[in-house]
Amino acid sequence: MQYVSTRDASLRYSASQAIVQGLSREGGLFLPETIPALRESDLREMVSMSYQQRAVKVMKLFLDEFSEEELAGFAGKAYAVPGKFDDPAVTPIHSTHPKTHILELWHGPTCAFKDMALQMLPYLLTASLRKTGEKKTVCILVATSGDTGKAALEGFRDVEHTKILVFYPKDGVSDIQQLQMVTQEGSNVGVSAVVGNFDDAQTGVKRIFSDEALRAELAARGYFLSSANSINWGRVLPQIVYYAASYVQLVAEGKLAMGEKLNVCVPTGNFGNILAGFYAKQMGVPIGRLICASNANNVLTDFIRTGVYDRNRPFYNTVSPSMDILISSNLERLLYLLSGSDGEVRGYMKSLNETGKYTVSDRVREAVQEHFVCGFCDDSRTENTIGKVFAQEHYLIDTHTAVAYTVLMDYRAATGDDTTSLVVSTASPFKFCSSVLTALGEKSLRAGTEILGQLTEKTGAAAPRPLASLAGKPVRFDGVSEKENMVGVVREMLR
Repeated sequence: MQYVSTRDASLRYSASQAIVQGLSREGGLFLPETIPALRESDLREMVSMSYQQRAVKVMKLFLDEFSEEELAGFAGKAYAVPGKFDDPAVTPIHSTHPKTHILELWHGPTCAFKDMALQMLPYLLTASLRKTGEKKTVCILVATSGDTGKAALEGFRDVEHTKILVFYPKDGVSDIQQLQMVTQEGSNVGVSAVVGNFDDAQTGVKRIFSDEALRAELAARGYFLSSANSINWGRVLPQIVYYAASYVQLVAEGKLAMGEKLNVCVPTGNFGNILAGFYAKQMGVPIGRLICASNANNVLTDFIRTGVYDRNRPFYNTVSPSMDILISSNLERLLYLLSGSDGEVRGYMKSLNETGKYTVSDRVREAVQEHFVCGFCDDSRTENTIGKVFAQEHYLIDTHTAVAYTVLMDYRAATGDDTTSLVVSTASPFKFCSSVLTALGEKSLRAGTEILGQLTEKTGAAAPRPLASLAGKPVRFDGVSEKENMVGVVREMLR
């Protein structure tokens, strides 16, 4: 299978080349030229499989230059090492109602859904380096709105022939998220805050990737740049797995009949998570509506409803900070899939860069609305949902999951659609203790990692081990960069 760029479809790359490079040189995103099929017979076969086996089944369809034996080895190391995931199911499903299920994607080593891809990506990348004959050391650059950074740091910690540098928005992540990153262990890791928001950090990383002079300078010193953000196809692909896996898991548990439609509600800012769900649907997983849930930064809601993408609006720091994004990079892949035109996508991205907005064609807008519905909620309703779900179900959810849960209930109330639905739960509530405790009525909050114990005392839920172990860990990284000087941070790390 060949991979093409959203902005230049004349380019053809193997999967390993696309994964190594991360971002196409002209700024486009790589995606497979065709979408392989998962037949109903394949899904039936997957019902009795482990998560690791399901991962191999799905990923092999996109990675024809990787053997099943290779992928099985990667999946075993990513998901089956004892203690790495704290639930043997890897992605357990909790049901709050016969037709409402919550997919818990936060049982991995950093307690967020990014682990599902970033425990796999290092194996895909290092194998791809071997397949392409690349001898230089890869420097992974990451912009994070909170969860990707820690998951990438942990995934690439001390991996040979790699370095990783993470940029996060100063004052734009939760205290626990920041502590996870700045205490990161490993000899090949670096972390820097950026004055600004996530979009500033993400734009800065993309600018560095497009700097030809810097690429030449680093190549002369034995380095090249790649990405662990969801702009890298190696990040999106492992996420497709859990949509297929959750469908067959619901069938295995008798909560869904094979072939029955399943609506999926996803809290998303950068559009990568819900895009993976769209790929799963296009492959043949019987997904009905893809419900895009946003917080007050509702640029995606407006786009899905109107076909106009406009980032020229106020930026809000919310209680769901991993979704505080106004430039949704992965939407570009959807635009290519639905338009079939790299020229059309180039035009949209040129307009976004120059004016901060673009308007898609009627054909693309109608295609988007055929598959996606949307909604958003503010912080007040997010916190209200956390309190309500805990009071009624004695089930604790984080702020991002609460956004999705709220939007799903809004959608059902507005449409009467009672299709069995899956809420994608993206993070442990212990990553957002302050907001969760406030939602549960607490007025006085403890400082530092002591707040983890406070949430345990309030709810009876135990803090995940990776978060509880943060207490007393020394801070290794306290650097702060202006967005204009991010390239200087890269040079300093690779000097």
